[in-house]
Amino acid sequence: MSGTSGSLLDSAAVIGCPHGGRVTAATPPAGGVRVAGAAVATTAHTYVVTGCPHTVDRLPMPCVTVRWTAGGSGITVDGAPVLLDISAAQCFTAAFVPQGPPVVQGTQRKVTVR
Repeated sequence: MSGTSGSLLDSAAVIGCPHGGRVTAATPPAGGVRVAGAAVATTAHTYVVTGCPHTVDRLPMPCVTVRWTAGGSGITVDGAPVLLDISAAQCFTAAFVPQGPPVVQGTQRKVTVR
């Protein structure tokens, strides 16, 4: 994808759900590619949400998982596309109800694909 740029997500990235829950890797990035000592995140990793306070009509409807779609930057690690802060993603409830995109608050280095 020509002209795409964004910041790499890695094991040190600070990510939250749209309601303030904390997003962490259930399968931590571990491969051999590291940036400043932190493993680069890919679509091969599973992400979970903890501490989401979201309710609907006073019923708890917390975000519990995040599904990422790597945008086709062409950058891969061990055959899996890397995740950038601009990669499409959606938070879901346990019943797979979409809750909105995660909020990336802190990332690693900027990457530009030409």
